[in-house]
Amino acid sequence: MGGVLKWGGRILGLLVLVAAIALALNWSRVERLSAVMSLFEPDRIVTNHSNMNQLFETAALPRGDGPMAALPMAPGSLPTSFEHGGESHDIADWMASHATTSIVVLHDGALIYEDYLQGTTAEDRRISWSVAKSFLSVLLGTVVEEGAIASLDDPVVQYVPELEGSAYQDATVRNVAQMASGVAFNEDYLDFNSDINRMGRVLALGFSMDDFAAGLTETVRPPGEAWAYVSIDTHVLGMVIRGATGRSATELMAERVIAPLGMESEPYYVTDGYGVAFVLGGLNMMTRDYARFGQMVLDGGVAPGGRIVSEAWIAESIAPSAPPRPARTARSGAPRYGFQWWIPDGARPGEVFAVGIYDQFVYIDRQSRVVVAMNSANRGFAEPGNLDGQIALFRAIRDHVADTDTAEN
Repeated sequence: MGGVLKWGGRILGLLVLVAAIALALNWSRVERLSAVMSLFEPDRIVTNHSNMNQLFETAALPRGDGPMAALPMAPGSLPTSFEHGGESHDIADWMASHATTSIVVLHDGALIYEDYLQGTTAEDRRISWSVAKSFLSVLLGTVVEEGAIASLDDPVVQYVPELEGSAYQDATVRNVAQMASGVAFNEDYLDFNSDINRMGRVLALGFSMDDFAAGLTETVRPPGEAWAYVSIDTHVLGMVIRGATGRSATELMAERVIAPLGMESEPYYVTDGYGVAFVLGGLNMMTRDYARFGQMVLDGGVAPGGRIVSEAWIAESIAPSAPPRPARTARSGAPRYGFQWWIPDGARPGEVFAVGIYDQFVYIDRQSRVVVAMNSANRGFAEPGNLDGQIALFRAIRDHVADTDTAEN
């Protein structure tokens, strides 16, 4: 009887231990889900955007042993106002009303202007949101150029067999790079049950982003027929990169992109519960470092630590090559799309931008050699005219910087 009681006690103790571990794991997931649910609350959004490593699982992107890339000081100013929508807007008022938290302006690689607002500092590592997609575009170029991806017209499933039978069955690498996969995906951030918000809960709860992508089975049109913004396409692009190289996106991004850029601080990715990088929106770094990335693109793929990708890839990726929008969503003045890059309406050669929700930007004008990196916490980012207004602001800054340089020389 004593032996039975002893073993019964051990079993009970083991069950209690298992229950405690399960409770701890579930509590961690509950905490992360709670963080997602309150991530964009007015009194938390600014702080949260600078502290994503306290809210989610993350993976470091080592900056390497190279020296920090210098940003020579050439102090300048912003214009006081700009024109948009037939009105003149005071720039200081615009940035305040659009919850700008930081802005860095480079001209010819020199630091012209920077400012940090709403209690943020130069050391804050701000969340990129979809600006991260354009970083992945550069990484994709390195994988294509080494031959690990033989052709952009190869089927996705050639590199990611687990997507056989999914909505990505017939899509090519080019299709997902251009967001022309034809996959059904609701990107409405204001709809709790949208696909993008379901995906956010998958990330918060530590589930698998790969499984989420493989679980998508519906399409709305054949691949390559039309462009539609589908964030999960970028995750699939990350799966292709991993499948083609046998290495994680985190390792490759750190080695091939981050280290040569000579960043000031160590960036990091938000990850799912399996350590897979949230490549479609999970980069976090200093605003100056976003500007350093923009400068590399402006310089045709050359960074202080050496060439990252070819001039030809930069030119191809920032060209408006994606098919047109579906007729029902077409609008005059809408930007075009390349390989995970946006090209504004009326763009001159070499004018391109990366953008993330809540107004994260890297704006590049290769002709004027101007880069503007901006982070924000703008809860009105989806309002009609907001994007057009921000592009008008960047163009005004570009023209002001170029005109000032011309006047001084």
